[in-house]
Amino acid sequence: MRYAFMTFSVPQATLEQALALAKKYGYDGIEPRAEAKHSHGVELSASKAQRAAIGKQAQDAGIALACVATSCTYADPATAASNTRLTHEYIDLAADVGAPSIRVFGGKLGGGWTREQAIVEVAKSLASVADHAAQRGVTVCMETHDDWCDPIHVAEVMRRVAKPSIAVTWDIMHPVRAAGYAMAAAYEPIKPWIRHVHFHDGTMELKKSVFKPIGTGAIDHAAAVALLAGSGYAGFLSGEWINWEIPPEQHLPDEIAKMKAFEKKR
Repeated sequence: MRYAFMTFSVPQATLEQALALAKKYGYDGIEPRAEAKHSHGVELSASKAQRAAIGKQAQDAGIALACVATSCTYADPATAASNTRLTHEYIDLAADVGAPSIRVFGGKLGGGWTREQAIVEVAKSLASVADHAAQRGVTVCMETHDDWCDPIHVAEVMRRVAKPSIAVTWDIMHPVRAAGYAMAAAYEPIKPWIRHVHFHDGTMELKKSVFKPIGTGAIDHAAAVALLAGSGYAGFLSGEWINWEIPPEQHLPDEIAKMKAFEKKR
């Protein structure tokens, strides 16, 4: 397994500092979160020279840019076109810095779209960027998130697109937390398309998701690791801890140690 963490853990860290923390705590990569006022510099505003420097910096550090996490969404007719244009820009950014994938969302259903309409339209948006992604060697990964926590809905989008450059980010928490799936049942519908994974633990408190250290929440990480390893998954597992009160100096080494322990127990 290869592990990364999203820069929500270290939002004030420069790219150099984030890469150094990854190396210090045994991670193989980092996942820069764009448009979040983080200090890593992996943003659409980066110049061609800056993008080349970012890629070289990661390469020299021996730490991958595992994925560029974006905010792109497609399930609202009022914003789908603009987000599709942004997706093209993020594909180029990822390719320029050497990241193999970008994370996108389905997004909240808008404009009175039914689920069926949203599946069709999200698939159209993703299909429209597929050739560009393939040409640049980037995979666009739709996350099981927001109004797309049900993996069956995400799988139907994937079937409609049917392009290898369009795939899935499996957030292992959201289908369990929000859609009521057991881990294996959440995995099976999207198994053929999983190219990136987010992990974190948590519980629902007052209808709100609350982060917890791995093993103290409701998410069966051991089962997720076993499912991925059993299928030969070769992508990254990226830890996502947003605005967590536990400092990175504690949670970054603790969480990866727990994940690696699950691997050894298989």
